[in-house]
Amino acid sequence: MQTGSGGSPGPPPPQSSASGGKGLKSSALGLVSSVAIGLASTAPAYSLAATLGFIVLAVGLQSPVVVILGFIPMLFIAYAYKAMNAVDPDCGTTFTWSARAFGPHTGWMGGWGIIIADIIVMANLAQIAGQYGFQLVGADGLADSRGWTALAGVIWIVVMTAICYIGIEISAALQKWLLCIELVLLAILSVVALVKVYSDSAPTESLHVNLAWFNPFEIGSISSLTQGVLLAVFIYWGWDTAVSVNEETADCERTPGRAAVISTVLLLVIYVLVTTSAQAFAGIGDKGIGLANPDNAGDVLGSFGDEVFGTEGFGGFLAKMLVLMVLTSAAASTQTTILPTARTTFSMATHKALPAVFARVHPRFLTPTWSTVTMGLASIAFYVGLTAISGNVLEDSIASVGLGIAFYYGLTGFACVWYFRKVLTRSATDFFMKGLLPGLGAVMLLGLFCYAAFHVYSDPEYGTTVIDLPLFGETGGVSVIGIGAILIGVVLMFIQRAVRSDWFRHPDVPVGAAPKSPPL
Repeated sequence: MQTGSGGSPGPPPPQSSASGGKGLKSSALGLVSSVAIGLASTAPAYSLAATLGFIVLAVGLQSPVVVILGFIPMLFIAYAYKAMNAVDPDCGTTFTWSARAFGPHTGWMGGWGIIIADIIVMANLAQIAGQYGFQLVGADGLADSRGWTALAGVIWIVVMTAICYIGIEISAALQKWLLCIELVLLAILSVVALVKVYSDSAPTESLHVNLAWFNPFEIGSISSLTQGVLLAVFIYWGWDTAVSVNEETADCERTPGRAAVISTVLLLVIYVLVTTSAQAFAGIGDKGIGLANPDNAGDVLGSFGDEVFGTEGFGGFLAKMLVLMVLTSAAASTQTTILPTARTTFSMATHKALPAVFARVHPRFLTPTWSTVTMGLASIAFYVGLTAISGNVLEDSIASVGLGIAFYYGLTGFACVWYFRKVLTRSATDFFMKGLLPGLGAVMLLGLFCYAAFHVYSDPEYGTTVIDLPLFGETGGVSVIGIGAILIGVVLMFIQRAVRSDWFRHPDVPVGAAPKSPPL
């Protein structure tokens, strides 16, 4: 045990629990590949198509400023990831870092937060990929069929799981191409929409861009603000994949953290541009192409793509490409959702917090084997199961993913502050980047989690399902599913401890704070 100058036990040195490696392919990714994975993981086109309408329904014309507000805690947590990755580039990320700060039980729940959020969102990604795949080839009837869409979605999961299994370099190369298509088309869509708004061909629903759209004090209520920001947090979610592949990245202590911050900032630019141009072109009406039209809420890009580009000639081609863009975006995010979950369970297994089978590495591809395959199978089981039960339950389960995101992102922020608490006065950089900003981000997400879970989502009028709970009565299904998914992790944690207690009794990461700065 390390001792201080007076002989008393001192805090452990900030050595990486990833030192020595776990058998993954090292230095397979550079900064550009890491940024591409971080951006692709958020699926910008898919996220906007599936979420922007609901943001407009929540906050109206203030959608652009809500997108900016959602960016703030994301950037702050990105700095937490950057700081923690610098001392411990472990692919378990929140799992390992929370264990360092607060102990093995908190670490296990941090890992579970990543797993459950990713499995839940895979259902929606698969559904979108299935629907858009049929729309791309003109099979609109099949796109409206729950069974055929589910089959197509399952095929997407299988294909993307296979790509992740084969190797991280192939995954990264695919992400670069898919991301290029996505960003170029989003830029073209935004520019063409704004040009039409200020020309004679503007649709009747269009509005000129107004500075009032960027005033948060115009939002009607705290409830609306909370709903809007939590939805905005969802569209940013995913950049942490760039950090979860840290052990396969060159300069693993610096590159993943830089990629996380760069990805978050680039997402802000993309989202503000598309949100502003879409709102200006389509307006916020509840009829026609209006963003507040409930019939368009689940796919706002598809609803006015034909209006922006037209249906003939090159415009018709671009409209088809828009459908392809959302399809590839969902497919890319399916792939990059498998990556972090597989590496979380892989890391948990190597640290003896999960069964050893999840720690196996393919001898040729140098990727997690059972962890990758199990993620794909779990996603298929969850998606098919909920599809068979009810489309409403599936819809509410997807809405609940924001709680899981806020849970593990917030936990990472608190872990950063606590781990570095003894060195925060060493310099202004340490204070802001390792203390103040991660702490503020964590507090913001904690506040969003509590207000959403116990006020907004628990309202029986919110969402499409209502569950009658003992002592609580009728409760919104979104809240029950979100909190219930986290509580399931508590049960599984104690089962794992009963079966194999090595991690919980003797965690193989140093638990404690970073050492104090030396005297001047």
